[in-house]
Amino acid sequence: MTVNLGPGVTRSDQEWPADLDVTTLRAGGWRPTPFREFFLKIHSRCDLACDYCYMYEMADQSWRSRPRRMSHAVLDQTALRIAEHVHAHGLDRIKVVLHGGEPLLAGAERLAYAVRAIRTAVGAGTCVDVRVQTNAVRLNTAFLRLFDELDVTVAVSLDGDETAHDRHRRRADGRGSHTAVTAGLALLTGEEFRHLFAGLLSTVDLRNPPVRTYEALLAWDPPQIDFLLPHGNWSTPPPGRTPGSPDAPYADWLAAVFDRWYDAPRQETRVRTFGEILQLLLGGTSTTENVGLSPVATVVIETDGAMEQVSALKSAFPGAPATGLHVERDPFDSALLVPAVAARQIGLEALAPTCRSCRLRRVCGGGLYVHRYRAGTGFANPSVYCPDLFRLIEHIRDRVRVDLTARTPQRY
Repeated sequence: MTVNLGPGVTRSDQEWPADLDVTTLRAGGWRPTPFREFFLKIHSRCDLACDYCYMYEMADQSWRSRPRRMSHAVLDQTALRIAEHVHAHGLDRIKVVLHGGEPLLAGAERLAYAVRAIRTAVGAGTCVDVRVQTNAVRLNTAFLRLFDELDVTVAVSLDGDETAHDRHRRRADGRGSHTAVTAGLALLTGEEFRHLFAGLLSTVDLRNPPVRTYEALLAWDPPQIDFLLPHGNWSTPPPGRTPGSPDAPYADWLAAVFDRWYDAPRQETRVRTFGEILQLLLGGTSTTENVGLSPVATVVIETDGAMEQVSALKSAFPGAPATGLHVERDPFDSALLVPAVAARQIGLEALAPTCRSCRLRRVCGGGLYVHRYRAGTGFANPSVYCPDLFRLIEHIRDRVRVDLTARTPQRY
């Protein structure tokens, strides 16, 4: 038996969560968490050819058959669906991320239209935070003045110094992009526009020296750095990871950055992964799906209006993010009941038996859902990065434990 995941895409019902029974979940008291973060793939092409990109270089190649830009009609319908969802669930704040591809390729008019259409549809009762995630190659004063006018923040992808960045983030002809990216960053971080700077997103490469990479990013004085693990899974392992091996090279890399960050005399920036792990270790909850068990409240709208899950799932298999739904005919509430979407909202119940019995399960949370995939069993597995996550969490826990012990008065 097979399960339809979208036009022309099927997977065996043996691959979890295709057989997840949402009706039974609801009968048992589970209720879906409304979407609070909407990713608009406003342009489906890019002006770079990064060799690790999940959009263009991995299993799902659906971008080839999709429109290059979101039409005004799709934007209008998306705005109405977002407003419908917001009002149905009484949401007082949502986030909209203008994404791609490269969103700046959509042009200033299309970006402005999207922001205004959504805010107008949602109305004054809900705060709509809008962010652009860009490679910054095309970032110029005209775009920044528009974003300032619209109160849109800007996050930039940067992998470190020139050597580290240009290792992967190159143009189609092989030329590096670091010079163009840093020119855009210089405008963004200047006095006039620094208030729009949301932070840096950086993909880890084990060949790049960790502390030097961190300090190259830190030189831009970002409010936040988000280090991402390269996408991969048990069937298509990421670089440097042998599935099942106890080695933890990514933990070692990130631990070196953590020690540099943690030992600084003052907090120089936020590092999202470290902050999330610290918060979880101290009994809090996560705000990202990279760690922890908080329900994922993110949905993607493609250029053609298709509703999808997080686009990083494109690294697993063709059609992995698909829901079969579309803004023209379906409310976002329908997406919440798709088994694959529900699976990312049920916390501990979504973890593999190995993860459920692990003492770090509530901190690790099984790792990023995308990295759990294995052909034949689907996502019912630990993360392919399991040893790295375990070692990194223990490293952070031990550093904090030593500090807390030293600061706790001894009782005699």
